[in-house]
Amino acid sequence: MPELPDITIYIEALEKRILNHTLKAARIASPFLLRTAAPPVHSAEGKRVVALRRLGKRICIGFEGDLWLVLHLMIAGRLHWKEGPLKLTKLHLATFEFDNGTLALTEAGTQKRASLHVVASKEALSELDPGGREVFDLSLKEFTEILQAGNHTLKRALTDPHALSGIGNAYSDEILWQAKLSPITLTQKLTPEELKRLFEATKYSLNEWAERLRADTGDKFPEKVTAFRKGMAVHGRYKEPCPRCGSKVQRIRYATNETNYCPTCQTGGRLLADRALSRLLRENWPKTAEELG
Repeated sequence: MPELPDITIYIEALEKRILNHTLKAARIASPFLLRTAAPPVHSAEGKRVVALRRLGKRICIGFEGDLWLVLHLMIAGRLHWKEGPLKLTKLHLATFEFDNGTLALTEAGTQKRASLHVVASKEALSELDPGGREVFDLSLKEFTEILQAGNHTLKRALTDPHALSGIGNAYSDEILWQAKLSPITLTQKLTPEELKRLFEATKYSLNEWAERLRADTGDKFPEKVTAFRKGMAVHGRYKEPCPRCGSKVQRIRYATNETNYCPTCQTGGRLLADRALSRLLRENWPKTAEELG
């Protein structure tokens, strides 16, 4: 799922292409995409784009008259840009033809989860906001209060959209590696020094990856948006060496997601139980990275 750094780069690319340009035609190919009935999506046709903003992991395109198209790409949704008109194919969920090019939305796989909301005011737009705070707007004290309002694992706390804005599975792994903290540590167990380290690691990781993606994209439209980036320390790097200590990166699998971590840097050498394998191996499940070999 595209997260804060990816959405930031998408919005910067869109600002260069559609800001102050007029939408000529909106075509919705998938009946599952559009989640609102009124106002109709065609009400944006003939209107000029006057604003672009991020709302959590959503991309918000603002038109004249306080009309907003709000896209949530979910896991597999991706945006594409082509100068000039674009023929609608079975790969497209929607296309938005502007006076200077076409923005297209595709989604890989059979589970169509991407969504489009059309809302007619900033007040209606705010109703789509899950309420998570922007990390770069927070002081250390505010960050601490948010994390310790409940007593959850760090992985859950960082990815809770009601607590912090724009952080998901991929970048939470990178943040926790940067902070040298276990993903299952409880928020109320953190020391002041660990909280400060986590706060700084969160801002550093999100900013660092936005800068990397910005450099990689240049003036092009971002076409290679993925949760698995070359240069990531642990996310998607199961059994590969940790770039800091060389230990094999480990994982915790749950549902369709997994958490990646370095046992040496983050958990004091202890392996965290993988729900699938530990249930299978039971007493033979290794407890340390050394036992794993």
